[in-house]
Amino acid sequence: MARNKPYGKKKRLAKAEKSNSAVPGFIVVATKGKVRTSPKRRQWRGRGSLKV
Repeated sequence: MARNKPYGKKKRLAKAEKSNSAVPGFIVVATKGKVRTSPKRRQWRGRGSLKV
């Protein structure tokens, strides 16, 4: 990927990076372990690649 990115692409990549985090611990505790995984979780290399 190019070092110099357009601002729009940079914003989309930043949003994708933020949304790829795990479910917070307090939610796992609050739901008694029923919610552990995030449906929007994405593997960084290959599978489920971004359409940016």
